[in-house]
Amino acid sequence: MSEVHKTVQKWHASFRKGTDFDSWGQLVEAIDEYQILARQLQKEVQSTSSDFTEEQKKTLGKIATCLEMRSASLQNTQTKDEFKLEELKKVESILQNIQTYNKEFPFDVQPVPSRKILAPGEEENLELEEEDAGAVVGSAEAFAPRPTGTLLPRLPSEPGMSLLTLRIEKIGLKDAGQCIDPYMTVSVKDCNGVDLNPVQDTPVATKKEDTYIHFSVDVEVQRHVEKLPKGAAIFFEFKHYKPKKRFTSTKCFAFMEMDEIKPGPIVIELYKKPTDFKRKKLQLLTKKPLYLHLHQTLHKDT
Repeated sequence: MSEVHKTVQKWHASFRKGTDFDSWGQLVEAIDEYQILARQLQKEVQSTSSDFTEEQKKTLGKIATCLEMRSASLQNTQTKDEFKLEELKKVESILQNIQTYNKEFPFDVQPVPSRKILAPGEEENLELEEEDAGAVVGSAEAFAPRPTGTLLPRLPSEPGMSLLTLRIEKIGLKDAGQCIDPYMTVSVKDCNGVDLNPVQDTPVATKKEDTYIHFSVDVEVQRHVEKLPKGAAIFFEFKHYKPKKRFTSTKCFAFMEMDEIKPGPIVIELYKKPTDFKRKKLQLLTKKPLYLHLHQTLHKDT
């Protein structure tokens, strides 16, 4: 079996997994599966060493857009532009037969623009930017659309169990005013750096003042606190768009360990990228007193 065929089979299995979760009403799992697959397809579209033709890559990009649209519909039940599960299922056979598909795409959607979002570690293979202080900011039209966030609703409560809401207040950075489309990726990892929950992105922060970027956004941790394993940590990766290189870059990260979960405000230190999910080689971002400011709320169903 060729590598391409194996890849397509893997994508198709992921697609089926997502639509199965969706039809069973397991929305958090469906959103997670759709977003993982959309990222994989987008990565293939952006690859310069792809085994797919340009036309096939264009179709893959449109499938990724459909996955994002269904994911957005599940997250925002009030939206009028709902993209239904039945509609998403129409692209299943296209994905499955991507190498031979030559008909018109069933939906008038555009492939996701070439704004790269790099996986941890990928960025280090590119020219390391450190400070782009002199970056020229062009007109807003020149940029790909802003990430709109992938925040999830609070889980249902369970007797005797606690749920944690993390309000991301603000982050202190010396070049806060120069960060374009800044947002935060929040994940919960075990001691080996493996995801325990769906990864969530905040919407882009628009308020900046002096050395602060204000988020003022609530993130619902997608697991009861009592069910988080020993050694787990909650990570916050600060990301921003780099117009010169046309990709979204991680600038720094911070994390909270289990013994730091307690109601009220908390201020945590910022570390240099790449994000070290195993917390083995940590380097502070700067000697200056710059931090991530959070506020924790615990909801306990007694």
